[in-house]
Amino acid sequence: MDAVRVALLREVLAGTEWLQATRSFAASLRTSVHRRPGGLLLVGTSEYEPWHLAAHLDDEAAWSGLTGLSPTLVRFRIPAGAPAHLAVGLRRLEAARRGETVFVASPQPPGDALLERVADARRAGATVLAMDAGDPGLRQLAHDALTVPPEADPGPGERDPAGAPAPMGMDLLQHLVAAAAGENTLPAPRRRGSFRDRLARLADQLTSPPPARW
Repeated sequence: MDAVRVALLREVLAGTEWLQATRSFAASLRTSVHRRPGGLLLVGTSEYEPWHLAAHLDDEAAWSGLTGLSPTLVRFRIPAGAPAHLAVGLRRLEAARRGETVFVASPQPPGDALLERVADARRAGATVLAMDAGDPGLRQLAHDALTVPPEADPGPGERDPAGAPAPMGMDLLQHLVAAAAGENTLPAPRRRGSFRDRLARLADQLTSPPPARW
């Protein structure tokens, strides 16, 4: 990750609306996974799989001791030979029940097929969270949501003509949400620096490949 975007992430921590919004959303995530460890179902769309968010949440689960943050990645298409933890299809959403959490994360519209399954999961008692571009159908289903405007999610390294840093987008927000979800869950002797320090370290991982698990 380049120094300009690291500086942007630190600026977010200095008290902008994004810090409060991501902390509030992360609190909803943390509360929901307390109810049933192993019940966090993370899903994107047919065009976008939230690999890095899955990896960040898995790291935070190990770091904080809040095992419920470790997600099951639900996928639209399962490649042949995929390991078991990467071979969970959309039918898993159909089996979601009370105490589980369906977390939809994508800067793209979810599509009718996903919305129908999310609606079924909510009717069955699952908590629904969304980090998306503000799709109205998904917002009607979500118990809590964080908006990522479509124009605020440029490709890696993209800049405007004047050379300004890329604005807040999905890649930065997922770091903030994951880190905040694991915040304040460790006993004092095990703490590894402040929230600001942890996010600074996480920022350096933004362009790194996901861990082998993912």
